Amino acid sequence: MQMTQQMDFHGRRIWVTGAGQGIGRAVAEGFARLGGEVVGLDRAFPECDYGYRTHVLDVGDAAAVRQACAELLAPGQGIDVFASVAGILRLGAIEELSLADWDDSLRVNVSGPFYLLRELLPRFRAQGHGAVVAVSSNATRVPRMQMAAYAASKAALTSLIRTAGLELASYGVRCNLVSPGSTDTAMQRGMWADDSGRARTIAGLPEQFKLGIPLQKIATPEEVANTVLFLASDLASHITLQDIVVDGGATLAA
Repeated sequence: MQMTQQMDFHGRRIWVTGAGQGIGRAVAEGFARLGGEVVGLDRAFPECDYGYRTHVLDVGDAAAVRQACAELLAPGQGIDVFASVAGILRLGAIEELSLADWDDSLRVNVSGPFYLLRELLPRFRAQGHGAVVAVSSNATRVPRMQMAAYAASKAALTSLIRTAGLELASYGVRCNLVSPGSTDTAMQRGMWADDSGRARTIAGLPEQFKLGIPLQKIATPEEVANTVLFLASDLASHITLQDIVVDGGATLAA
């Protein structure tokens, strides 16, 4: 009973970026099921009903982020949870990666969270409570071929969130990360050339120096979302500055 009560988000104001699909959508839906007042942010919401409030936003546009925050936050209004999930993947060897792909990866994956934190941190400080959870990647812990832009941007995000956690700790605000591995999303499926992609990912790709997944399965978005919900909940009330890897053992505790 105590655990159920602590996972109750009724009355809490929650923002989730990347809420139009994939892990972000699973996170937003999870918060909504647990009673949270959820605002989902994304560049597009192609469906009609998401079960939570939606707001179209390109998180990599600093001016748009400032405008959205002005529209969504009434004077004196706070925010209880900020879940930063939006991210893009641009593949390519370092010498072949376009400057646009490099810049876009940094703009969305790390500048976007920075723009939002810059607007939201004063609210968190003023109210003296809250939680920030960002979705990073296990690619920050071990090198991944073709993923220079993605891994570098996610590593920068990890450092950003931990720094924010230090700056906010004395105000009672916790900042943590979730680092998934291969997850069954459109982004992951876009990396597979054919139907064998799932099996090859689970087994490992020796030609890319990529180990397989010991649990022998790809994560679902909900499995990653569950960890985000936990870190945002009162069950994690004494956890901050941490990065929980959700990858079925693929990094072998690296």
